Amino acid sequence: MLRYDKKLKNFSQQLRKNMTDAERLLWSKVRGKQVGGYQFYRQKTIGSYIVDFYCPRARLVIELDGGQHYTDPGKKKDIQRDKNLKELGLEVLRFSDREIFEHIDSVMEVICGHL
Repeated sequence: MLRYDKKLKNFSQQLRKNMTDAERLLWSKVRGKQVGGYQFYRQKTIGSYIVDFYCPRARLVIELDGGQHYTDPGKKKDIQRDKNLKELGLEVLRFSDREIFEHIDSVMEVICGHL
């Protein structure tokens, strides 16, 4: 079991209640073991991070990137975050919100290829 910062629990619950449109769309595709029987969690706390989606059986993190991820500070934070998650033995996939809206079938193919 992965450890997590208990201080983030309330914030992760708030994020689940206030998902972005892109998160809602992807959640509609992966929830309820729809994808090969794999369980996904949304806004899951891992270490000192809250990841958008997590599949424990595949040790797979899925991050959806909105505009703030494409600024220099956002890119630097994401690089460090991905490095830290990989050190925990997790694989990280990143998709832009635009990819979710415009190419959800292709996104799902990539996700299925990592399960």
